[in-house]
Amino acid sequence: MEKKIYDVYGIGNALVDMEFEVGEEFIRLMEIEKGLMTLVDEQRQQVLVDAVDGMRHRRTCGGSAANTIIGISQFGGKTFYSCKVGNDETGDFYFGDLKENGVATNLEFHARETGTTGKCMVFITPDAERTMNTFLGITANFSKLELAPEQLAKSQYLYIEGYLVTSPNGREAALEAKKLAAKHGVKTAMTFSDPSMPTYFREGLLEMIGDGVDVLFCNENEAHIFTQTSSTDEAFQALKKYAKSFVITQGAQGALLYDGEKEIDIVTTPVKAIDTNGAGDLFSGAFLYGITHGLSHHLSGKLACAAASKLVTQFGARLSHEQALEVKRQIVS
Repeated sequence: MEKKIYDVYGIGNALVDMEFEVGEEFIRLMEIEKGLMTLVDEQRQQVLVDAVDGMRHRRTCGGSAANTIIGISQFGGKTFYSCKVGNDETGDFYFGDLKENGVATNLEFHARETGTTGKCMVFITPDAERTMNTFLGITANFSKLELAPEQLAKSQYLYIEGYLVTSPNGREAALEAKKLAAKHGVKTAMTFSDPSMPTYFREGLLEMIGDGVDVLFCNENEAHIFTQTSSTDEAFQALKKYAKSFVITQGAQGALLYDGEKEIDIVTTPVKAIDTNGAGDLFSGAFLYGITHGLSHHLSGKLACAAASKLVTQFGARLSHEQALEVKRQIVS
């Protein structure tokens, strides 16, 4: 058995997040499908970039799994992230942001190819809903070549982003990583990432899940779509076929957990949400930090709900390092 150096090794699409506050009229005029992640080509993204020209926005290194991995690091965990960015200014920014947040990465020893680093435009409407239009750029070519088998073998958990299901090479990378994890006694966690994944790529997700994962993350909508059920109770029972333990997040209501034996209901304190972008990613990060640091599923769920609740009260897809530690102090005394 390999000595474990990293708590979580993540793989996913490397995207620089650009977050804009817009009105409902903007969503309608630009014919954007609200509340979902939509893949767009470079030309369409340029149309959107032109439409928000001059509008203030925030820029961070992101992508679903990256947000989760950075969250784990902020709570004090040791993480590694395998991804693909271009040898451009945006790629430089992405690499620097990972390092600044204490995340080890394959970018340290894999030469970056010439190409355009992926970008995700995140539109936040007054109801706090987040809508994403994503041009994958060079991360569309993320493959098993970007994996770091030695680092994966030295991790407690592998974390797979559901968005990888959208490309054949991304799925292949996920399957190869899962195989390597099993070989080295590394547990596997996975997230569906967005309702559009089980809606349009259910068969691919089933392939990636294979004979099951150790932890599965999804929200209620994703759980219903994937399990083809109409109630959360039905979805809860159906998910036991695919995961040894799982989490169904329920927004302002909290989360339902299954620890392999029993159902655990985590109720949250109501907050005024202004931006839900990244809340599910941070939930996964806080939960994975908890279970890799000796916390029970119940306490890990409380930490995850508290972190997500804090995040949605402000703009941006991540907490500051200080905020993450304060949330941890409140829950893990």
